[in-house]
Amino acid sequence: MPVLGDFDSSHYEQRREWAVAQDGTRIPISLVYKKGIQPDASAPGIVYGYGSYEHAMDPRFSIARLSVLDRGVVWAIAHIRGGGEMGRAWYENGKELHKKNTFSDFVACAKHLVEHGWIDPQRVGAMGGSAGGLLMGAVANLAPEVFRVIHADVPFVDALTTILNPDLPLTVMEWEEWGNPVDNAEVYQYMKEYTPYENVRAVEYPAILATTSLNDTRVFYTEPTKWVARLRETVTSDQQSRPIVLRTEMVAGHGGKSGRYDAWHQYAWEMAFVLGQLGITS
Repeated sequence: MPVLGDFDSSHYEQRREWAVAQDGTRIPISLVYKKGIQPDASAPGIVYGYGSYEHAMDPRFSIARLSVLDRGVVWAIAHIRGGGEMGRAWYENGKELHKKNTFSDFVACAKHLVEHGWIDPQRVGAMGGSAGGLLMGAVANLAPEVFRVIHADVPFVDALTTILNPDLPLTVMEWEEWGNPVDNAEVYQYMKEYTPYENVRAVEYPAILATTSLNDTRVFYTEPTKWVARLRETVTSDQQSRPIVLRTEMVAGHGGKSGRYDAWHQYAWEMAFVLGQLGITS
């Protein structure tokens, strides 16, 4: 489908990379960037991921992303296990008692892009929302040294508390994705080993932006609020240069602000934080 206006696709390039996971599985990565960028380890980059519910993160056109690409950022989508990109087995090997594959796959993708020169090792950003926000919290704990900045949007970062409460409207149906920690001790222990809130460590972390909405009925605003409080109390990183920020939209839901321009204003604010941490100020 043609894009109207003055968009010129010849200004951009795309390619496929393959990272190798801890168990030897090859993980596809979709890249898009401004034409002329070379894998010389000089470009800032943002790695996006989700990896849950068998949802395939197919590459798609985004008007809002063009301004990011025009600033020299390499944008990557990590097609990690737990999604549906590579068939049913891809999903099965990233859910329940295989969920940790989702997180280690994402770290492997980020490291691959650094090792192959696509992203400056000092300017690696990461983004994900909802279950992808759980991913962000998990990789912040798993490999904080890899990332310069992380944006976790409406993040499911207090997952164990939520999944232990069957009185919440979505919990019981979520057991199919994460397992049932109420009745299964193995699931409880496994979740406790990766859930972001429980695993914050006293080490240096990236700058973190957590965004939430007061009226979010899927991931309550209390989850990122608790997580940010624990991060601020625990991490040893300089919170002047690497701040830990919570932004709560007072009139919005799980999808953020409604309306095209309000949504773009919100996205612009969030990207300004991320890009600023990657050294892009204009």
